[in-house]
Amino acid sequence: MPNAATISKRISKPHLEVQGNYALSGELKVSGAKNSALVLMAASLLTEEKLLLENVPQLTDIEGMSEILLTMGVNLRQEKDELHIQAADLHHVELPYELVHGLRASFFCIGPLLARLGRAKIPLPGGCEIGARPVLEHIKGLKALGAYINVEHGVVTASVPGTQKRLKGTDVVLDCPSVGATETILMAAVLAEGQSSIENAAQEPEIQDLAKLLNCMGANISGAGGPKITIKGVKQLHGCNYTVMPDRIEAGTFLIAAAITRSKLNVAPVIPEHLNAVLQKLRDCGCDLQINEDGIEITPGEIEGVDITTQPFPGFPTDLQAPFMALMATAKGTSVITEKIYENRMKHVPELQRMGASIRLQGNTAVIEGVPQLSAAPVSGGDLRSTAAMVLASLSAQGVSKVEGLTHLDRGYAALEEKLNQAGARILRY
Repeated sequence: MPNAATISKRISKPHLEVQGNYALSGELKVSGAKNSALVLMAASLLTEEKLLLENVPQLTDIEGMSEILLTMGVNLRQEKDELHIQAADLHHVELPYELVHGLRASFFCIGPLLARLGRAKIPLPGGCEIGARPVLEHIKGLKALGAYINVEHGVVTASVPGTQKRLKGTDVVLDCPSVGATETILMAAVLAEGQSSIENAAQEPEIQDLAKLLNCMGANISGAGGPKITIKGVKQLHGCNYTVMPDRIEAGTFLIAAAITRSKLNVAPVIPEHLNAVLQKLRDCGCDLQINEDGIEITPGEIEGVDITTQPFPGFPTDLQAPFMALMATAKGTSVITEKIYENRMKHVPELQRMGASIRLQGNTAVIEGVPQLSAAPVSGGDLRSTAAMVLASLSAQGVSKVEGLTHLDRGYAALEEKLNQAGARILRY
């Protein structure tokens, strides 16, 4: 007969066991940006020539996107943090539902496929539980560029009319500065005939990274990172070597890990301008930040409550709202956190409450009364960033916490527990 411990182990989900209350020290190394790398992989479809992407993080989302590219006939090889991609023999423009449904970034393939082959058939994406993220703006922009689009039974079928199968340059004004729509329209417009512009464009660093890659491939793009992007269409793009920028969200998570454990740490590499809003809030709540050559040294003082409201870049990023709330749960005084980007991104509140956090939730606004010490508990993250918040809260809690939600965590953080353990954390994966 199996004993109780054996049965418990058998039915237990994959989880981390985090021994709290240990100080961190040394340096935390930031990987390449997930949200950038996924779109750059989609951009490889725009040329027949080889593309070498360096500093690509080893994540399940990257594996998922690789599978999708392979399904389309792309030649792809990964060596550590390098991806060698060549889409010379694209033969499949219908993406399989089972791959696309689990990865929202797969929809980014629609722009390059339309631009290069003149057709695409892609199921509407899933892969996220943080609220509605409609692709209406993507579709509106592609239609403006001359594509015929039909959405039926959850599948988007798109084609470019005419014998040349070439999109036509146009001016697109976005209703909201959607990152995904800006990226989709940008990739579609680079091979269009004539000039295009995107007004009310998203200004996130990931947009700038995509534009830099496309220009490196021979595109003619100006204004990326501002509210208006201008694209002069070219007939074809070529291959190149490109290094993915460091992940600003991972960098922010590591800085918050230092703050919540009251530990002096160096976080690198970081591009500080990508995190200005976050750095300001860390200073406001009591952290000293020293910007050095390629990173940031953080020395937390007494952490005090500050208010944040998530906004599109350059505002405070929604992806760091949950980790920052974990920090505020341990701050002195009251803080108010308002989520303005996604309507379903407060799932971490009851989990933090389970650890002793004092939080009142009113719609998408959380009022947090800081407590001197969180206590260990079994917790679970409902999405990528809330799972990261559970890990951070567990680092500062008294006792051993069990954190579930690793399928979410592994989508966006490469070897998270390994990096934290090297800096002095005590985390085991089961």
